[in-house]
Amino acid sequence: MEAWINYFAGKENTPAFIFDINKLLHRVQAVKDILTADGKRNCDLCYAMKANPFLVSPLREAVDKFEVCSPGELSICIDQRVDSKKVVFSGVNKGKDDIKAALEYGVGIFTVESERQLELLQQCAREEGRTIPVILRVTSGNQFGLDWELVRQVILRREEMSGLDIRGIQYYSGTQKKQEKAAGEIQTLCGYASQLRETGYRMEILEYGPGLGVDYFGAGEEDSLEMLLQELGSALDRLPGDIRLVLEMGRFLVADCGWYLTKVVDRKNNGGQNYCLVDGGIHHVNYYGQVMGARRPPVSHLRERDGNFLEVESGAGAGKWNLCGSLCTVADVLARNLEISEPFQDDYFLFGRIGAYSVTEGIYLFLSRDLPRVFFWQDGKMDLVRDSHGTWKWNSRDRA
Repeated sequence: MEAWINYFAGKENTPAFIFDINKLLHRVQAVKDILTADGKRNCDLCYAMKANPFLVSPLREAVDKFEVCSPGELSICIDQRVDSKKVVFSGVNKGKDDIKAALEYGVGIFTVESERQLELLQQCAREEGRTIPVILRVTSGNQFGLDWELVRQVILRREEMSGLDIRGIQYYSGTQKKQEKAAGEIQTLCGYASQLRETGYRMEILEYGPGLGVDYFGAGEEDSLEMLLQELGSALDRLPGDIRLVLEMGRFLVADCGWYLTKVVDRKNNGGQNYCLVDGGIHHVNYYGQVMGARRPPVSHLRERDGNFLEVESGAGAGKWNLCGSLCTVADVLARNLEISEPFQDDYFLFGRIGAYSVTEGIYLFLSRDLPRVFFWQDGKMDLVRDSHGTWKWNSRDRA
């Protein structure tokens, strides 16, 4: 059981997210150590902050770059005093005002997602009288980025791109990928680098998101980390050694450092089915790949006794329970047929591996439920970093 759990004994603090900052920093450092172990790989680690923007502050010094995909995310970086030179300003919808705000902040580099963004960046460069460093995003066959042939043509005409310093390319095709797919993408990127060299252009930067998968529902053994990253590193070694590689990671870095604690508020048996209702729900818990509670997430059944939490074992007499949340929809199922001992009123359930996405990706405004609290656990201390907030005002018209 986690060392911090007894902090919640006797307190009305649920539902809540808890992020273990020491565990987070340990994983980030382990990833960096493995990827740069032999000293030959020219590599920066970039945190895709959409995975969990709460973790920007503790990662300020731990990562080399932050990928920002919206003006709001840029505001978080400004508020959390992130070194502006570490920011990669990405995203498909960058308006002129957004670009100028990022320039004023001193953003290190911009991605180009379209011909319109190329034009807007040139306009801003002329108006501000400066040169803007950019990388061109290559599409993986969806609404993001530019066709490879268009990227190639832009680079061929780079002398005409007034005010822009084209440093290289960006490529990202999605998340939860198998190693084989990432290896195939790296081979494609090697081909792109070779084609550009033939034109006389040597890119300085390749930003690549390998989208490595997280095992939410299996054993999740940590000892596979080294093998997985060594395989990725071997594939990356095919790239030309003079290219600065920026590895963009989000879910893979942070999923394992988070927990979600929710309290039992009711229980019943309807039509022979056991139902346990908790004060949270699917508006908070959103495991990537979970289908309406069809797979068992990593969850522990806890009971408070004399100021301490005990884990309730599912021994003899255990039954099957449907774990449901507080939303008025039949979709609000956190786990189906969970085999546990009978849950009591005021028992708790603790969900693991929830450091990525759930804290922002859930349907938080549905039914005007309050936002959950958010805590950081670090060096034996629990800090409340966001209190619970009502959402009903956001779901009703502004007063005149």
